[in-house]
Amino acid sequence: MILFLDTEFTDFIDCELISIGIVSEDGQHEFYAERTDYNDAWCNHFVREAVLPCLGQFPDAACNRNELTRRLWAWFATLPRHVQLASDSTHDRDLLWDAFGEGLPVNLDKKVYDLRPLIDTTVFNNAVCCYHDQPNQPWHHALHDVRAHRLGWLAWMNARK
Repeated sequence: MILFLDTEFTDFIDCELISIGIVSEDGQHEFYAERTDYNDAWCNHFVREAVLPCLGQFPDAACNRNELTRRLWAWFATLPRHVQLASDSTHDRDLLWDAFGEGLPVNLDKKVYDLRPLIDTTVFNNAVCCYHDQPNQPWHHALHDVRAHRLGWLAWMNARK
């Protein structure tokens, strides 16, 4: 099963996870968390303007780093025997792996499906934009972005049939 992954983080230099969203290709499994203990001083201008105002839509998502690690391990334990990530950034993968703390779940394939080649395709881009055009589904929110990427991938796959 493919798991679509997106993260938001403080900056490319002082990089610390702020939020993480993961959605399965069938849409039946979702994970979303927002860190409450990231270093706010590390947030760049873009993050302050575009990412931080989007936080807080899901009150149960708030947690500290240790709780995030616990939640991730527990969630991955509910998934099938083999899952593979799909993401448009190596930063997403690196931040997820860091969030696990020690080791990785046995069901997680270390190979990541790279979505970057699809982003510039018309069908993928149209599906992503259509998702974000809906009310309360902002860009630069890890859960909304990953839901949009899932829909973009599904549209791209359907177009290839």
